[in-house]
Formats: sequence, structure tokens, C-alpha cells
Amino acid sequence: MPDVITVTIQTDSDSFQEVDVKIERPSYNKPFLGGFRDVRTGVEFHNAGSQTKFRKRPDKGIQLFCRETQTILEKNKPQQTRNTTSTQMTKIGLYVSSMTDKLISPGKYFTAEEYHKCRLEAVIVLQKYFRRWHAINVVQNLREQKRLRLAREAQEELQKKMEKEEKLRREYERKLNPKTKEDFELLYHDLELWMQEETERINRTLTGAERKAALCELLEQEAQLIACFGRHKLNANKENQQKAMLHLLDKCAQPKRWKAFDGRITEMDTKDTLRAKELLEIYQSISMKDIPKDERAAVLLTLRHTVKEHECKLTQEIVELIDREVDLMSKEVKECNLEGLRKRICTLFLQYIKIPKFNPGISGLLKVPQDPLKLYKNVYFCHSCENYLPSTEFPIPVNSRTIGRCHLCSKLANEARRRDAFLKYRLTLENLRKSEADYQDDSKIFSLVQLPDLQYMMENIWNCQSALSAWSELYDLVMVRWDKQHEWSPWNTILLTKEEADAHLKLCNLQKAYEAAFIYRIKQKHIQAKNYFAQIPAMSPFLHVSDNQANAS
Repeated sequence: MPDVITVTIQTDSDSFQEVDVKIERPSYNKPFLGGFRDVRTGVEFHNAGSQTKFRKRPDKGIQLFCRETQTILEKNKPQQTRNTTSTQMTKIGLYVSSMTDKLISPGKYFTAEEYHKCRLEAVIVLQKYFRRWHAINVVQNLREQKRLRLAREAQEELQKKMEKEEKLRREYERKLNPKTKEDFELLYHDLELWMQEETERINRTLTGAERKAALCELLEQEAQLIACFGRHKLNANKENQQKAMLHLLDKCAQPKRWKAFDGRITEMDTKDTLRAKELLEIYQSISMKDIPKDERAAVLLTLRHTVKEHECKLTQEIVELIDREVDLMSKEVKECNLEGLRKRICTLFLQYIKIPKFNPGISGLLKVPQDPLKLYKNVYFCHSCENYLPSTEFPIPVNSRTIGRCHLCSKLANEARRRDAFLKYRLTLENLRKSEADYQDDSKIFSLVQLPDLQYMMENIWNCQSALSAWSELYDLVMVRWDKQHEWSPWNTILLTKEEADAHLKLCNLQKAYEAAFIYRIKQKHIQAKNYFAQIPAMSPFLHVSDNQANAS
């Protein structure tokens, strides 16, 4: 529609006039106020109010709000009972009996204040009984919680006692039947403690010639014990060598394994693993004792056919020994006289198995590389035993600048002089590495710390006791992070018992959990650790990172 339209208006019976009408377009939507529709033509007509612009109220300058009143509608209406009743009284000419009448006298007036007071007293009584019931339930719950806590604590104490007894029993078994180098460390450590106690007792109780005689006798006893330890060590070395050799052969005979995309493990036997498995079975057969002669002859025949596949000096010697044993067995020689010959056969066949030409699968498991040029790399000279050994045979702390003695010489020096036991420190280091690996946050510093470094930290910085309870049993102590948000380092650690460590790692704010004096003491120990590890070149980048974090915080 245009903005202006022309409308023709009849002004008289025969005259018309054209008028221009301006169309006003409203800026709002017109409300529909009703209308009607012609049923004959279907034309819809709206009410006139919808065609005109509403009247705007004058602005008073004050914002007004409308609301509906919330009042109750009251209505008065008279009521009349449905049944009409009446009373009859005695009068002149009428007698009404009063035998069944009741005399009603008014009682004490009950005020609203008294009513509310009675209700309050009743409520108080109900509250008393409810609170009594609630208190009984609370006390029963507390008593049950206390019973469960005491039972749990008793169970934990019993578990700790059993673990301690089991640990002492294992230590006693290890000392009674030593097999590993840690077992012999414990034996020599106990021997040193016993020697110190006996020497102190002799110096305290005896003097003069008696003291010298007692010290000589003590020295003889020490020599006898050391000789006994040496015999046990020889037997243990034989057993350990046999177990290590069987483990090496079994590892060589294991099939190749890999994990598929769906998580299943796939195994595959190659010709090298099958060859190693065959040689392992033959070695186990010829190592068996107290078997019938016919079975022994069959095993020797199988061994002969196996080694005859390759012609060399070693196989010829094995074949000669096999023929000699078969000849002696045919002559009814006693079993005890054949033990030396059978040991030679086992030893030579073991050498045959270790040759990669005859057993290709063992080439990757040998300590001595097959390439002679590799022997000249990472080889150092031990000034104690005067042998050239690979770098893996030397205990190299992270702060060392020169190559010292090898592992064997260090062990012999420890057994001869100090006789320290490193098992407790080694267990602490293993627990530390295991706990840090569980964080999975790519921490690296704990892998650089070696056993001597950890021993120095525990002995000189933390005094071999818990920072909280001063518990000094090293088997119960662990090293954890001081601030668990940052990776472990010697300047972000604390030495605690296992229970204290679990509680410490649950803390969110160390400043609120510990006193300022305790935090200051821990910070001083961290500074000592920084000063010790600052001389290590490999620790320099981590020290700079920790300093930047401290400055940022």
C-alpha cells in the first residue's frame, strides 16, 4: 500500500470531492479485540477499537508498576438449621418433669495464653523424647564406628606384627642358608656387629694378658666364621651358576611374542627357538642323575648325533667322552666313578650351546659381544684387581670424576673392612623408583640417583629416621615427594614411614597441614641436598628448573 491514497467523497447529491489520505504505519502490532464475519459474503469485520491508535498516558516522570491485590472475598449469608426445634418450659397449667434434667455449671475459663502454653509444654515433651532417641542413635553409631576402628587398628597391628615376624623369619632363613650377595652382606654385617660388641665387652671387663688372650680367641673365632662363610659362598655360587645357566637356556628357547592391536598375545616358534629348545632338553637329560643305564645310553646317543652335525675340536672331544662313558657303562663301572666324566660332558656340551654358530638364538643373550671391536669400547682399568673390565662392572656414582674399583673389589673391600649392609638402602631405592613410575609424569631425576647417593641422603641429611616420628627402622621408611605437584628430586623429598607417607600424599595444602618450624627444617634439608648434588653436571638443568619454579611461586 502506498503512503498516500486518494479517496472520492460525495459532498452533495450531484457533487463529489477527491481527498488525499496519508497512511500512518504503526510501529507496533495491533491487538485483536474481536469482530464478526458475514455468513453470506464471508467478509470479516474487526471492532473499531483495533483500527485506532490507543491513547498514550501522559508521562509523570515516575516509573509505575501495577499489581493485583490479594484479598479474600467475603460474603455474608444467613444459615438456618434444617430441623426446627423448640423447648417447653413449666408454666401455669403445664407441668414438665425435671427428673432427667442435668445441671451444668461453667468451668474454669481457658484462655488462649494458657492454651498456647499447654501446647508449648507438649511440644517440649515431644522434643525431649525425640532428642533422647536421636542421641541414643548417635551414640550407638559412634560406638559402632569406634568398635570398627578399634577392630581395624587391631587388625592392622596384627598384620604389622605378622609382617615383622615374617620379615625376621626370612632374614633368619637368609642368614642360615645364604644364596645371594645380599644374604652374605647381612652375614658379614652381623659378624661386624658381633665383633664390636665382643671387643667392647672384653675391653670393659678384662685387662692385661687376659684381655690380649680374649682378643686372640675372638680373632680366631672371626677367622673360623669367615672360612665358614666362604664355604657357603662356594656352594651358593655353584647353585646360582646352574640356575643362571638354565634360565639363560630357557630364555633362549622361549618363542617370539608380540601384542596385536586387539590386545591378544601372539607366539611364534622360529627355527632358532626350536633349535634352542632341543639343546635345552638334551642338556637337562644329560644333567639328570640316578637314571637307568638304558635311558642314559639313549640320551648319550642323541647327544652324539646332535654334536656330530658340526665337525670341530670341541665336538670331537665330546664324542670321545661319550664313547668312553658308554664303554665304562658296558664294563659295569660304579656310578660314583663316572661323576667326573659326566661333569666334563655337561661342561663341554654347555660350551657347545653357547657358541652362536651351533645355537644362533643365544647370540643376543651373551655378555661377551661376538664382534671383537666392541670389546675396545667403554673398557676401563681397575687399579685394585688390575683387570680391564666394561663400564657396567664399575659402581660409578653421579658425582664421581674418576673410575674407582670394580664391583668385585668393592665387595671384597666391604667384607674385609666396613662390612656394611646395603639391602635396606637398595629396597628404599626400589620403592622410590616404583612409586615414581606410577605417577607417569615423565620424571627423570630419580633415575639418575644411585645407591651411594641415596645412602648419603638417608645417613647425612635425614639421619636414617622419619622426619615426623623419628622412627629409625629402615625397612619401614620410604622416600616420597614433599610437594606432589612437582616431580621427585633430592630437594623435593621427605623421609617418612609408610603410614605417614600415605597420609602426607593426601594433603592438599602443606602450609596449613604443618607448622612453620617443621617446614623450615625440611627446607634446610632440601638446601643441603642441593649443595651436595650441585657438583654433579647431570643435575645442573634440573637445579635451574627448580630455582625458576621457586622464584615463580
